[in-house]
Amino acid sequence: MEWEGAGRAAGWVSSAAGSLALLAGGAGLLAGCGSAAAAGPGASCGTTHTAANVPVVVKVTKGTVDCSTALQVENEYAAKIRDGQVRGNGGGAPVAVGGWTCQGYPTPEVLSTGNASQCHTASAAIVAVLPVPTPASTMTTG
Repeated sequence: MEWEGAGRAAGWVSSAAGSLALLAGGAGLLAGCGSAAAAGPGASCGTTHTAANVPVVVKVTKGTVDCSTALQVENEYAAKIRDGQVRGNGGGAPVAVGGWTCQGYPTPEVLSTGNASQCHTASAAIVAVLPVPTPASTMTTG
């Protein structure tokens, strides 16, 4: 069986339904390096993982954000979910993280937009986005 693009995401969901609730919970352990520089809307701050260990790219959607802060907020949010500190199915309820408010998106929205979670302050916002699969990441199983 071969999974590509959206089909790969749908296949992942069906094979990891138990983890999908955690997917909406945001980012976890730092996997890539982000810049300490301030970034504006549309900028990528680096790669990290959700509470379910799914890779996500942290992007700025509003205001100016220090990328190291953005990654730290996403990591702390995922840690709270893993530790059971967030209400809701898979940590979907809003939670305060170092002056930010973070919340996971519902599964249908995750599947249609790729956005797993969002964290915001009054003047800034970041999202954890599933990376778009590349042809090299096509998976074939027997």
